[in-house]
Amino acid sequence: MVLLEFSMTPLTKGESVSAYVARSLDIVDRSGLPYQLTPMGTIIEGEWADAMAVVTRCFEAMRADCDRVSTQIRIDYRAGPGGRLKSKVEAVEQKLGRRLST
Repeated sequence: MVLLEFSMTPLTKGESVSAYVARSLDIVDRSGLPYQLTPMGTIIEGEWADAMAVVTRCFEAMRADCDRVSTQIRIDYRAGPGGRLKSKVEAVEQKLGRRLST
């Protein structure tokens, strides 16, 4: 199971790129994989092939009308069941004894 964090940005579309990010998030949301949107990227949880397929679909959608795309990907693989998208945060909150802003 992987946690895959990625950000994908067109470099030739001006200062505001939220319309392009929204298209990618539609793909992520419709994938059915657990995910978390952050101000700087998106974290997806799933099997390697499934997570990479989502990123590939986002890239294909973006490159359709963007001449240059910057992509950053960070992956944490761990054998075993899923649920780490939430459990990793919960483990830190438990040690602190309080909820954090996530």
